[in-house]
Amino acid sequence: MYTLFHHPMYAGSRMVRLMLGEYGIEAQFHEEPVWERREPFLDVNPAATLPVMAHFENPIIGAQVCVEYLEEVEGSKGSAPRLFPEDALTRAEMRRLIDWMLLKLETEVLRYIVRERVIKRLVPESQGGGPPDSQALRAARTNIRYHLDYTDWLAGTRNWMAGDTLSCADLAAAASLSVLDYLGEIRWEDHAALKEWYARMKSRPAFRALLADRLRGIPPVSHYVDLDF
Repeated sequence: MYTLFHHPMYAGSRMVRLMLGEYGIEAQFHEEPVWERREPFLDVNPAATLPVMAHFENPIIGAQVCVEYLEEVEGSKGSAPRLFPEDALTRAEMRRLIDWMLLKLETEVLRYIVRERVIKRLVPESQGGGPPDSQALRAARTNIRYHLDYTDWLAGTRNWMAGDTLSCADLAAAASLSVLDYLGEIRWEDHAALKEWYARMKSRPAFRALLADRLRGIPPVSHYVDLDF
């Protein structure tokens, strides 16, 4: 049995949830408030980062580590197509794009948007809570533009993000963009190819759990759950 410690607004957590869904793997889910630095969680992961996936009480830490583990252990068991391409060059491109989404997009955009708009509402002022920093939000929103332009180009020149078949690159991109979409940070009308690709991702059964996410006091934008948006 798998147990995933996650947060709904963390892209890495969403990516692992998508992979579990694509492979039809049953799991238990625990939302972990990492800012509280709970001792039982720190005993498992002293870095206090998400996601953490436990498999028969053995911790697997980090989104990329989790998906590599799931591919090795579960990828050959089910009837679903494998999410790691067979071709070595396409696998390399997939890993490059995972790195782009979970590191570059995270550090330049998501970290600030989520911290300022979500986390600061959840933590006391003594721990960094309070009103959002408008300068941080402005910088993140400036950075969003070229990330959307680049992923729009990928969506317009390829069938899927890394090539001809669905891969973990698509899961990483969809997980990251879905956080921004929940918060209404994407102007989809400016990125037609990306919007068409994202609509395909939203229509997949594995995506249903993400569309059901709700944050207390922070509802999603009206089109978040719409498959034809």
